[in-house]
Amino acid sequence: MPSGESDEQRQFREYFTARRDAVRRTAYLLCGDWHWADDLTQTAFMRLAVSWRKVRDREALDGFVRTCLVRAYLADVRRVWRRRERSVAEPPDVAGAAGAAEGSPRRIAFAAALRQLPPRQRAVLVCRYYQDLDVAATAAVLGCAQGTVKSQAARGLAKLRELLEADGELALTEGLR
Repeated sequence: MPSGESDEQRQFREYFTARRDAVRRTAYLLCGDWHWADDLTQTAFMRLAVSWRKVRDREALDGFVRTCLVRAYLADVRRVWRRRERSVAEPPDVAGAAGAAEGSPRRIAFAAALRQLPPRQRAVLVCRYYQDLDVAATAAVLGCAQGTVKSQAARGLAKLRELLEADGELALTEGLR
C-alpha cells in the first residue's frame, strides 16, 4: 500500500486493477476503436472515482461502471465531431498483424459487422449478449423502456445476420438464430 493512501483509495485501486481490462474490452465492442475504448474506460472509471464514497453496495460496482460506460459511449456518438472523424490504429495501406483480440477471421467479420450497426443497437447487443444482462437490466443501463431493448435487439440481430450472410459467414449466423 503506497504511503498516505487511505482505505477507500486502496479499495478503488484494487477494483480498478481487477476490472480495467474487462471494461476496456466491453468499450471496444461498443466503439470498435481501441483508442476510443481507452477514453470511454477512463470516463467510466472517473465517474466511479467521483462517486466512490456514495456507493454503499460494493456488489453493484460492475453495474455502475457498465452504466457509466454505455452512457458515455452513447453521449460520445451524439457529438458532431465524432461523426466527422474516424480514427484508426493503423494506416489503411499497412497490413496489421492479427493480435489476441482479433484471433480468427470469424471474429474479425463479426466485429466488422457489429461496427456497422447503429450505436443504440450495438449497445443493446453488447449489454444483452456480451455482458449477459436481461432485458430489464439492459433497459436500466440504457435508460430506456424494456420494449425498446427488445425491438433494438431484434433489429440489431436481424441486421447482423444480414451483414454476416452477405460476407459469407453463414456458419456464424446460425448462432444468432
